[in-house]
Amino acid sequence: MIDLASIPKDRYYLYRSLWNKNEHTLHILPHWTWPDRVGQQTPVFVYTDYPSAELFINGKSQGIQRKTKNSLQERYRLMWMNTLYEPGEVKVVAYDESGKPAAEKIVRTAGKPFQIKMDAMHDSIAADGRTLAYIRVKAVDKAGNLCPHADGLVQFEVGGAGTFRALANGDPTNLEAFQKPQMHLFNGQLTLIVQSDEKSGKIRIRAKSKDLKEDVLTIQTVLAP
Repeated sequence: MIDLASIPKDRYYLYRSLWNKNEHTLHILPHWTWPDRVGQQTPVFVYTDYPSAELFINGKSQGIQRKTKNSLQERYRLMWMNTLYEPGEVKVVAYDESGKPAAEKIVRTAGKPFQIKMDAMHDSIAADGRTLAYIRVKAVDKAGNLCPHADGLVQFEVGGAGTFRALANGDPTNLEAFQKPQMHLFNGQLTLIVQSDEKSGKIRIRAKSKDLKEDVLTIQTVLAP
C-alpha cells in the first residue's frame, strides 16, 4: 500500500479509512488529469470512513452513494462507475450518520508543470549524525496541483548542517542510482533523504529541473539537551 519511495498508494487510504479510528479519511481516485480521456467513461472511487458521500464534477452532482453490505467492494468504498471525464474539478462531500455534510475533498485537473515543490515530514531533526529527514518532491502547476504525468530529471544540492543520502521515485523498473543527487520523477513525485551532522544549524536543500522554477528548503538540526 506504500511504494518503494515511501509514498502512499491509493489503497493506503482504503486501509486508513478502516484502521485509523482517531482521524477521518476522505480520498478521491483516480487523479483528474487525463487529456486523452475527454468524454470517456472514467469511474471515480472514494475511500472514507463516512457512510455516504456525494460526487460533483464541475459543480454538477453525480449522485449520492452509500456503503452497503451487498459486496466487499460496496462495503468498503463508494463508487461512481458511469462518470464521464471532463477537465476541471472533482469534489466529494461526505455525510455523517445523520446525513449532514461532514467533510469535503477537491481534486483538480493539473495544468502545465511550473515548479518543483519540496515538503519535509519534519521541520527539525536531531543533530546526532544519524537522523534522516524524508522530503516529498513534486512537480506542480501554477496553482499548486500535482502534475501526475511529469517525469523530468530533478537535481539536488544539499549543504549546511547535513548531507545528501539517497533518492527514490517508487518506480520498480527504475535503474537510476539511489546514491546520486539526481533522479527522474515518477508519476510527478519522488522522495529525497538527507542526514544530519553532529552540529546544530540548518540543512539547505535546492531542487532544480529543466524549464521549471526551482525550490529551496531548510531543515533545522537540533542538539539534544
